[in-house]
Order: sequence, then C-alpha cells, then structure tokens
Amino acid sequence: MNLTELAQRIKRLRLDRQMNLDEVASRTGLSRSWLSKVENFRITPSLPALAGIAKALGVTLSQLVEGLDARPQIVIVRNDEREVVTRDSEHRSRTIYESLAHKHPSRRMDPFLLTVPAGEARDQALPHEGEEFLMVIEGKTDFEYGGQIHQLAKGDCLYFDATVEHRLINNSDQEAKVLCVFHGMNGL
Repeated sequence: MNLTELAQRIKRLRLDRQMNLDEVASRTGLSRSWLSKVENFRITPSLPALAGIAKALGVTLSQLVEGLDARPQIVIVRNDEREVVTRDSEHRSRTIYESLAHKHPSRRMDPFLLTVPAGEARDQALPHEGEEFLMVIEGKTDFEYGGQIHQLAKGDCLYFDATVEHRLINNSDQEAKVLCVFHGMNGL
C-alpha cells in the first residue's frame, strides 16, 4: 500500500470538508501535531488511528484506502499534471514539492521535483523513515546531513539514509531545482 498517497488522500479529504487539523484532532482524540505528521508523511498511522481518521472525515476505512494497492504497469504524469504537495508547512518551509508519480497509487518510490527558493532553509533538520535520493537539476544548494554541511551544484547527486536529520539550504540568490526520490518511507 502506498502510504504517501494515503497521507495525501487524508489531507485532501480534510480540506474538501473544510476542516482544520484541530477539528479532526477533537473528533479522533489524536493530537494536532501527530495528525500533521501523518498528512506530511512523516509517520504511519496505526489501523485503529486510521479508522478514527476515516470516521472523522465521514468516510469508511475501506473508502479511505480504496485503490491504494492497485498496480498499473505504466502511469504518465504530464508536465501540467504535476500535483503540488504541501509538506513541512509547520517548519515554515517555502520549498515547493511537485509529485511526479501521484497517479500511480501503489508506487514503491516517490519522486518529487523540489523548487527551493533563494535564501530558503527549513527551520530545522528532520529525519523520516526510509532512504532518499537527490539530484540538483538547476542552481546550487547546501545539504545538511547529521550536522555536516555538503555543498551541491547542478548535476550533483546524493543517496542517503533518511533516518538521519537532514535538510536543504539554499544560501544563493537564485532558486534551485532538485529531483528528490523517497524510498521505503512509511513502509513503502
């Protein structure tokens, strides 16, 4: 099951119902912070928690997870069909995440195109489950990993254990574009 897609689906349903995280938290007994981490695919909800979230959103658990195990052989996402995913808003990040494979519900890796504005840095380095691959497509950026800073330029690539605290820092005066692929995140 694609848990990144599940997280995005939960957020979409909540926004479609014009509910904020506090409302869902009060209906489920779960904390706002925890729900935010679920929606930002930083943690995986347990089955009972998922059932509570589904109920709070007015859907059944089966409706919430429907199709997440489908396995199409090929999916094409055209340039104008990319889906912008809000991530790290609680950490005041202005980095834009464009999902490059959102149409494939059971993907085992999750590719994104990140647009990192000039002068942008998430307020703190954070870990998450799985592994990650980055390739700088345009511009340059610094990458903090486990407290060390690595300078990256166009064409540079990284493959790393994402359970170590990490973040992109764009100290330049131009935006940077970075291909990012999550793998194994939240059990993918």
